[in-house]
Amino acid sequence: MTQNPQLSDSGALRHLLTIEGLSAKLIHSILDTAESFVSVGEREVKKVPLLRGKSIFNLFFEPSTRTRTTFEIAAKRLSADVVNLNVSASSQSKGETLLDTVDNLSAMGADMFVVRHAQSGAAHFIARHVAPHIHVVNAGDGRHAHPTQGLLDMFTIRRYKQDFTRLKVAVVGDVLHSRVARSEIHALTTLGVPEVRVIAPRTLLPTGVEALGVQVYHDMPAGLKDVDVVMMLRLQNERMSGPFLPSAQEYFKYYGLTADKLQLAKPDAIVMHPGPMNRGVEIDSSVADGGQAVILPQVTFGIAVRMAVMSMLAGA
Repeated sequence: MTQNPQLSDSGALRHLLTIEGLSAKLIHSILDTAESFVSVGEREVKKVPLLRGKSIFNLFFEPSTRTRTTFEIAAKRLSADVVNLNVSASSQSKGETLLDTVDNLSAMGADMFVVRHAQSGAAHFIARHVAPHIHVVNAGDGRHAHPTQGLLDMFTIRRYKQDFTRLKVAVVGDVLHSRVARSEIHALTTLGVPEVRVIAPRTLLPTGVEALGVQVYHDMPAGLKDVDVVMMLRLQNERMSGPFLPSAQEYFKYYGLTADKLQLAKPDAIVMHPGPMNRGVEIDSSVADGGQAVILPQVTFGIAVRMAVMSMLAGA
């Protein structure tokens, strides 16, 4: 059996590249560690010294506000030194290769790279190349994976619903282009959720998605019936025209989450969204701002989860 490149020989987390291949035990361990960091954000002095003296480089080859900011806050709360690089506007534009960039930053004493890249597999590529003491976190690569988003969503579900093994969860929207959806589905099935549904038009589903262990619905009311968790996905506006969708209005009519459609789910169902939201396209404002939405707690919990991941990596 091939050694998981994310794990050390002792089974500790060395990199976080994807949720695929992580055990339920390890995922729960990350969530338990995050639980201990939630209270740090509620203190007057929001700092712990766990990563003091460590240098963390945020390498973002494509734009992101929420993910980059929460990683930065998480690292600073762990007392690390943080360097943010908008690489697309710097050395890469001058022709430097990805590995040359990483080598130069490693020579500056990097202990950890948080990488977001438009190419699937970029974080894996860097992880194979760096020295053994350097850790890599995938902050989103192409259509492939966004593991910390998947983990913070599992943390949110556990906070509100406790037991994964009794849940019905619906993932709704642009599954085809979504790295978040892949991470969610791997996490949900690994944690023992008995029924994971995906709800989307045929044009927004990957071929053979059933192989991931999900039930496919093209009809939103049928798919939402009696679910405990509704996970909406962002629909990229740039993909609205052409073969995928006739229009934003048409999409909202059939796949946007409204108060009426939400009534088909269980009365205590929670509504999630990884952000940024397209209001009136994926989700109605009355739902996004309503009592069942846990969208802002997701962001808050994201800081604790990213603190957990970085502290565990640094201890590997």
